Amino acid sequence: MVAILLILMLSSCGRSYVASEVSIIPEPVSVTTKARSFTLSNHTKVCFPNLGQNSKTARYITKSLRQLHFHLKLSGREQGNSIVFTINDSVDDTLGDEGYVLEIRPSGIRVSANSETGLFYGFQSLVQMLPEDISKTRYSKVTLPECTVVDYPQYAWRGCHLDVSRHYFSVKYIKRLLDVMAAYKMNKFHWHLTDDHGWRLESQRYPLLNKVGSWRGDRSGMAWQDALPPIQGEAQNYGGFYTRDEVEELVAYAAQLHIDIVPEIDVPGHASAILASYPHLSCGRDEEIAVQTGPYWPPTAVLCAGNDSVLAFLFDILDEVVSMFPSEYIHIGGNEVFYDEWELCPHCQAKMRSLHLENEGDLQQWLARQLCDHLAELGRHAVVWDEVDAASVGDDDMIMAWRGTQRGMEAAAEGRKVIMTPSDFCSLDYYQANPKYQPQAIGQPITLEKVYSLELVPKDTPAGVASKVAGGQCELWTEYITRWSQAEYMLLPRLCAVSEVLWTPAGRRDWSHFRSKVQRHKLRFEALDYNFCEGSFKPSVKISHHQGDNYIVSVSSEVEGTFVYYTTDGTMPTLESATYVEPLVLKEGTTLRLRSVFNGLPQEEVYDYVIK
Repeated sequence: MVAILLILMLSSCGRSYVASEVSIIPEPVSVTTKARSFTLSNHTKVCFPNLGQNSKTARYITKSLRQLHFHLKLSGREQGNSIVFTINDSVDDTLGDEGYVLEIRPSGIRVSANSETGLFYGFQSLVQMLPEDISKTRYSKVTLPECTVVDYPQYAWRGCHLDVSRHYFSVKYIKRLLDVMAAYKMNKFHWHLTDDHGWRLESQRYPLLNKVGSWRGDRSGMAWQDALPPIQGEAQNYGGFYTRDEVEELVAYAAQLHIDIVPEIDVPGHASAILASYPHLSCGRDEEIAVQTGPYWPPTAVLCAGNDSVLAFLFDILDEVVSMFPSEYIHIGGNEVFYDEWELCPHCQAKMRSLHLENEGDLQQWLARQLCDHLAELGRHAVVWDEVDAASVGDDDMIMAWRGTQRGMEAAAEGRKVIMTPSDFCSLDYYQANPKYQPQAIGQPITLEKVYSLELVPKDTPAGVASKVAGGQCELWTEYITRWSQAEYMLLPRLCAVSEVLWTPAGRRDWSHFRSKVQRHKLRFEALDYNFCEGSFKPSVKISHHQGDNYIVSVSSEVEGTFVYYTTDGTMPTLESATYVEPLVLKEGTTLRLRSVFNGLPQEEVYDYVIK
């Protein structure tokens, strides 16, 4: 009995941990370390001297500490052996609204900022300094190095997009995404709520959007590209929508995490779910319109721009959206609008003549202007995809550039605010490694390293134009993503790269250091039961001419801890072959064969590179 009690006492005390370095994603503006340390324990107190214990940030911090097994007593005043969260008495202009200073001294920890948001981000950095498995393992003492972290974001808009039209995901899973966004200091959740495959937002004015438009035929047993088109008379039982109460719950949850939810109502194209519910909003073609079930290209379902009822419908919908979402910005879509219906529609052609418009493209721009103006009357601003011209939006509206950074720079040069999300860097529904070894996805691989290489603003851009770039975001379209675990797999760890690109000044970003940090953060994902991708194991090879017919060949790996074995004589590399350590000098025409090994196991396949 004594032995059992002793074991229980020891287990309740937990483990001790000594942090050896500061490993924060996104990388702070500056980190200064010293030789001394501070030990956090349940004897440590937490203090909010001028914040208020009932503020949303104070409540979040104390709740989070309890979840990490630290039940710290609250103190009304600063004292030794405390974690102090304090708003600056005078504004530090360098930190702005979201920056913070985190100081760890032998006497305690102090986080200071100009706002609650800054304190929140300072706390996120502090949590990243704790043991990777602290969410599951009880630690009685955690020793942290003495340091000063000064930090503030490079860009104000740091977003993550999620498409819930193709596949509906529950409130529980949306909260998991918001949690991981907050951990990496991302502040805009772009919620793509409507598309051809389902309308996902409760509408009280237009109930058929939910009764009809939120549901489609079930194709869950088929791969996306093989899904049969809608069948007349089949059961419409796949889908769902978010109620006003659920939206209110998520908006409040996001606000506690200092995240704005930016809803998207994608119009006038991608309108199958709308037109299945209210066919009179179409251009009047004879064929029946259904909520789409799988591949649908080109997406020709479009609202009739010449029908006055359409504009009244859209104004009503925006009124409903504004009543549910407090975000300053409302996304109104505008991408991939095909004009086939408008070209044949007498109402659209009459509208063009009455407005003296030259073509259907001008008709789309006119419609976008009406929606932007309506939002302005409601005290909000619009976000549009880059198919909408800069001239069609207001000064405070945003262009979201997805077809390349050049589109964004053109809009910025015209004086418009821009959000960069170029698909060849930011579409995280694309493969992230060799497709032969990955769950089915779309497009050419966008590896972690490629995401990290994104530069939102090209060098030598005039300062006035560069200042119009508000930030950027990643996109997760879900055609091929039917389960939430798969969504997490596609997001992580690439979302971490996006966060560092958007937060950290370019001069502080370093791929090798980031790659090392990611390996540690994967341990956090494991402890929190997040699914993630280990990464691409295709070696990166750089070849440069040396002299004569000799070339210098450098090999690197995306995943830290990978060993690369190679041969140059045509044989297959094995664990007995030479291991790459330093750049090789090889003759022109040599075939360099590479095999990656991680955790003692060969990864992917043998890759051949001909030196030339």
